[in-house]
Amino acid sequence: MTDSQPQSQNWNAVVEQWNEQFLEALEENMEAQAQFVESWSDAVGDATEENELSEGVEGYARAYETWMNASQQMVERMNDSMEGEDVDMDEFRDIWLNTANEAFKDVMSTTAFAKMTGETVGDVLELQQQADEASQETLHSIGFATRDDVVEVGDRLVELERRQHAVEQKLDRVLEHVEDEQ
Repeated sequence: MTDSQPQSQNWNAVVEQWNEQFLEALEENMEAQAQFVESWSDAVGDATEENELSEGVEGYARAYETWMNASQQMVERMNDSMEGEDVDMDEFRDIWLNTANEAFKDVMSTTAFAKMTGETVGDVLELQQQADEASQETLHSIGFATRDDVVEVGDRLVELERRQHAVEQKLDRVLEHVEDEQ
């Protein structure tokens, strides 16, 4: 009896550890889904056209279904493990990683996501332009040459070279004409 008691305590410890890991994974799944729903509702909330909204909701529904399928896979693999099958912990990680990829693919393929991304890129470009203008003004106010100043000097040099070349050509023609008359 003493031999079976340590084995059962060992088994109880393993099962308890598996249960804790499963509950942690389930909790993380629910948190990820809540974050996903929140960010998605923010994106969809900005969509104004009805078809964008409809497509966005469909994308969210596909992503939600993907998460639910992953949860089902986790439960099945957990049961397999409890029945004695050797289940590698990496398999659980892979389920979540693949699910995240699929869910994001479901969302990112929608018009609402594309619209939101386009608006974000536009906002970032506008902020970058404002920052560039502010830095140009700051450099100019303290007497440093700005990029615009350097470009202007470069343009003027190119124009001067073009004019010098034209003057040289005219001078060559005048010299040829003078030499021909002599």
